[in-house]
Amino acid sequence: MCKSYTVAVAGATGLVGRTMTTVLEEQNFPVGRLVPLASSRSAGMEVLFHGKPVKVQTLTDDSFVGVDFALFSAGASISKEFSPKAVKYGTIVIDNSSAFRMDPDVPLVVPEVNPEDAFKHHGIIANPNCSTIQMVVVLKPLHDAFGIKRVVVSTYQSVTGAGKKGVNQLEDEIAKKPLREKKFPHPIAFNILPHIDIFLPDGYTKEEQKMILETKKIMGVDIPLTATTVRVPVFGGHSEAVNIEFERPCPPEEVRAILNRAPGVIVEDDPSKNIYPMPINAYGKNEVFVGRIRKDFSIANGINLWIVSDNVRKGAATNAVQIAELLALRMK
Repeated sequence: MCKSYTVAVAGATGLVGRTMTTVLEEQNFPVGRLVPLASSRSAGMEVLFHGKPVKVQTLTDDSFVGVDFALFSAGASISKEFSPKAVKYGTIVIDNSSAFRMDPDVPLVVPEVNPEDAFKHHGIIANPNCSTIQMVVVLKPLHDAFGIKRVVVSTYQSVTGAGKKGVNQLEDEIAKKPLREKKFPHPIAFNILPHIDIFLPDGYTKEEQKMILETKKIMGVDIPLTATTVRVPVFGGHSEAVNIEFERPCPPEEVRAILNRAPGVIVEDDPSKNIYPMPINAYGKNEVFVGRIRKDFSIANGINLWIVSDNVRKGAATNAVQIAELLALRMK
């Protein structure tokens, strides 16, 4: 008989939290009991799990008694306050916020890239930033084959990356309705904003800094990387234009073949038939899609490519569930 687990989802009524519950169900994760948690404002609401309504409970200090896994997507301040309390009850926390990502004692894990790091945890495992996850899934097999020398990435990130407030602002602006709430400093409908998270003193945004630092931690090597992150008026799915300079020759056909074999990656690359990754097609899927694979003629060993993934799924909820799956396999 398969072992089952009590799984809590903190932030269960948010975009990512609801998707975590959906992915747990889709992946047939062995959930014996689901514990949806949220603020007191959401207590009493219901989430559906395997067709049955489960009442949302208020997140408290004692919410994690008897809980095996807790998937957190309630913001960094909540994670910092409640994750250590969960660990004291023996719960393994998989945290989707930025609270612990750069903590040297907390592993930052993408299962296709550094699965063994998940087993070095002391109760908390960090889920990386959404834009970082989809990029490193593609970078890892290419680094193993050719050795990455430098990466330049520009992102085109959907409003779902800003949560319900971002979605609401775009919906209201498109409908020309009064804003329910304002998430962005400028209009997002029919516009793009080169501004995600706060600006830092060096002129980069915090989102750009996250991509730079997290990539190095996950990959385990000090890869020179520069990023420009941009918010676009798309409801689901992040896109990235990535330029990679390698140490060794990297023929596009070899790059394509390597990525065709890479776990979690789907190659969509036939420009003659207008086939390339788009967020409208990646939405609702768990894989990372890559295309527009072509040589960069400006340098000796360079490749350009285009990466797209559903940021709420692989960029957050799916990656967290996959980490839990890794751990559960060893706990059988």
